[in-house]
Amino acid sequence: MRNFLRMMTTALAMLPVQLSAQDLPPGEGQELVMASCTGCHGTRNIRNALGYSAEDWKTLALTMIDLNGTPELDIISAYLTEHFPPSDARAPVRVDGPVQIAFESWSGPTRGQRARDPVEAPDKSIWWTGQWADVVTRLDPETGAMREYDLPSGARAHTVTAAEDGMIWYTGNGNGTMGQLNPETGEITIYPMPDPAAGDPHSAIVAPDGRVYFTVQRGNRVGRVDPVSGTVDLVTMPVPGARPYGIKQANDGTIWVAANGSNHLFSLDPESLAVTSHEIPHTDSHIRRLDIAPDGTIWYVNSGRGRIGQFDPKSGAVREWPSPSGSRSHPYAIAWFDNAVWYNESGMRPDMLVRFDPVAESFQSWPIPSGDIHAGILRHMRVTRDGSALLIHQSATNTVMRVRVHPDS
Repeated sequence: MRNFLRMMTTALAMLPVQLSAQDLPPGEGQELVMASCTGCHGTRNIRNALGYSAEDWKTLALTMIDLNGTPELDIISAYLTEHFPPSDARAPVRVDGPVQIAFESWSGPTRGQRARDPVEAPDKSIWWTGQWADVVTRLDPETGAMREYDLPSGARAHTVTAAEDGMIWYTGNGNGTMGQLNPETGEITIYPMPDPAAGDPHSAIVAPDGRVYFTVQRGNRVGRVDPVSGTVDLVTMPVPGARPYGIKQANDGTIWVAANGSNHLFSLDPESLAVTSHEIPHTDSHIRRLDIAPDGTIWYVNSGRGRIGQFDPKSGAVREWPSPSGSRSHPYAIAWFDNAVWYNESGMRPDMLVRFDPVAESFQSWPIPSGDIHAGILRHMRVTRDGSALLIHQSATNTVMRVRVHPDS
């Protein structure tokens, strides 16, 4: 660490010119913060943070980069505290209620990896992607043992999902690939996109027959990988700029896709990949993710309007409810769990985990812990295979969590 300041100054000189439009406030430590932080994320992440005390800024920084015991850590925390002190500008509206929950948490060994999208495999292990470190991690939740698997450089895996045969699939968001990892051997099979315009595979699911369906957000496509034949098929969304995002499969086999760039849901035939558009009211509706209830209705987060919604594929009926923290709450991840709709308010600090009871039409919410501070946002949540827990994360602090509902609630 003796040459840390020199290395950071060199890194700063190599930063892209476009960062100048988002310069941080002038002052001692500005260049050091720029060099230390913007190698992995933009200054917007700092500006949009809750704001912290000096000790909490240190805690957050140490989850991302190893500065422990260095004078640079004091300089960085002093600068950030002066210009980004604690604030309640994005304080959520917390709703109390009868349900009691418990959080378990784990952090991966690689700092700054931006851990996200935990999922349970058939052997009960929990997997997640460290997007910025090009790793995926396997956790044994009973013992706490972890193993990191290196991915190809630049893969920037956006999500991982587990197949019934134990294979782990990831979306190569940074290099235009889908990848299959064999946990036993560490071998990775790469499936390149057949169209260079489909350069950012995003979210994925594995169907019961072993085929993998995935979204391509910027490329405005949905794809399918057949691991038996090795073929990759793509279909373009019928709405320009729809930005397909979350993806789920219904019990009847239909593939459902959320549109982050337009007021639509899409349903796809799993064989032909024929796409049907379902328009959601209001042009400012944007849907990050969705899930499917046991009755077949589609529940979604309307991130653009700060609402959650229900779409009935049979009748076409749409209902929406405003999230407790309002139109700027930015609901993001969503899952049907414990006979209710669970999602988060990613625009708030702290990020709130929200439960919506569709029978009573009532809300309850909790701040999502992230170590000793509230930092980062939840981008994807999934239910364990036995339905007993919810898997979530806070990417900024490399934390993944398992949430259980107290049986007496």
